[in-house]
Amino acid sequence: MADINAYVQQLHYGMRNRDPLILGILVAIFVGFITLLLLIIRSRGKNKRQGVLLLGVCDAGKTLIYSQLVNNNYKQTYTSVTPNSGEYVVTQKNKKLRVIDLPGHERLRGQMLDEYKTLARALVFVIDSGTLQKDIKEVAEYLYTVLSDKALSSQAPPILVLCNKQDLTLAKGAKVVRSQLEKEINTLRITRAASLQSVGDTGTSNTSFLGRRDKDFNFSDLKPLRVEFAECSARGKDKISNCPNLEELHQWLSNVA
Repeated sequence: MADINAYVQQLHYGMRNRDPLILGILVAIFVGFITLLLLIIRSRGKNKRQGVLLLGVCDAGKTLIYSQLVNNNYKQTYTSVTPNSGEYVVTQKNKKLRVIDLPGHERLRGQMLDEYKTLARALVFVIDSGTLQKDIKEVAEYLYTVLSDKALSSQAPPILVLCNKQDLTLAKGAKVVRSQLEKEINTLRITRAASLQSVGDTGTSNTSFLGRRDKDFNFSDLKPLRVEFAECSARGKDKISNCPNLEELHQWLSNVA
């Protein structure tokens, strides 16, 4: 304490007598403080959530869509086990978004979502419209996990359910996909709520109840989340054309940029 008092007295003495060394120290401290303050203000003003996460189960077509968004070309892809990340240019607004393609493997997707969800400005959940009837349970369970995540609910990023592979003969349209997912998620909501009650929910769960408790599940009830549906065919009729049949996705990304 005595040392601090002596230092303060020395500063007062230097200021009264215009000691160049003391004045220099004070100026340096003042400049450093102002610089730090400006950096804090700039970091707070800048939106760190510039990531568009591409989600979905294996073989939904996420990586092909990623390749067309980032590289502007058609590229043969394989099941990813590591994230892909690159810049997508929104030409209408002269802005850039970071597109992050997350692996859809069951053992990896939960971990990857936890790792990257804080970066999410928007989510694109890609569905294989041609195999939805067969994969409906797995798709609905993953989508349920995404929608009920408390951290994502608090951030409330816009969400697009992208019904891919519309070029396939047996592909389901967006309205049918939405209806089937609502029925499956409604069933999941009932079974998971019963499971929580059986083990005794202490309120520490990382998930939120989806929709309204007094009616069947409907995507329009997911407040504050906003979920939209769109159709696309990442392969398109002409496999060598640039970004074939992703027009709805491009427009949606422009709106959220």
